[in-house]
Amino acid sequence: MQQPNHPSQPTGVAFCLTYDDAVKFVMVPGGWQGGWVFDSVAAELHRDGHHVEAVTLAGLEPDGPADAYRPPNLDTHIDQVAEIIDRGDATPVALCGHSYGGMVITGVADRLSDRLDHLVYIDAYVPDHGDSCWSLTSDRFREMFIAGARTDGQWVAVPEGLDPRARPHPLASFIQSIKLHGTPNGALGRTFISGGAWPGSPFLPLTQRLRNDPDWQVHDIPVGHNIARRDPHKLAATLRALPPHTY
Repeated sequence: MQQPNHPSQPTGVAFCLTYDDAVKFVMVPGGWQGGWVFDSVAAELHRDGHHVEAVTLAGLEPDGPADAYRPPNLDTHIDQVAEIIDRGDATPVALCGHSYGGMVITGVADRLSDRLDHLVYIDAYVPDHGDSCWSLTSDRFREMFIAGARTDGQWVAVPEGLDPRARPHPLASFIQSIKLHGTPNGALGRTFISGGAWPGSPFLPLTQRLRNDPDWQVHDIPVGHNIARRDPHKLAATLRALPPHTY
């Protein structure tokens, strides 16, 4: 859901090392949205010489899903993004996920952590093995999922107020539990970017927990949940300031 815009400044540590050389940002959107949500962020990163691939997840295509009777699930989306990472070159990759996209990037990192430099959760779910978007979200969103899927039980209707380009989201991807089998890569950078407090946010306890975790860096852009649309300039600046980890 889009939230009210509030002026803010990103906070966090100022790093001496940043992504001065070209890096590839692979960006995974949250529910109902496509890669278009990152257009303004991508434009700024492109101007700095970085590569950006903003993913539209299966089933969220502008022209509608390839097969409306076989909705994609979380595994489908993890497979899709993993294929993008796997076919890349040696350019360092910062894998970014917004909201539901945090489920996806966690699954990709479990398989391909050696191909990644940094994980960035943009007001996003950070699951452990067996978690799902359904189990981690708030009652507000669980009610939204059920109400939105009443028509066919498969696709969650676009919530009121989202961009006209938004598309119904496959319910299966919200309720499927994630399966994690790999050993966490200690060299992989992990950053959480908080949108601050907004009605129904499931991320406030998570944000506080990660602030106290030395393996994480937390930044604040308190404009609400849809950070990429509400403050693309500050999001791009925060991404540029990420410290390289594996090269």
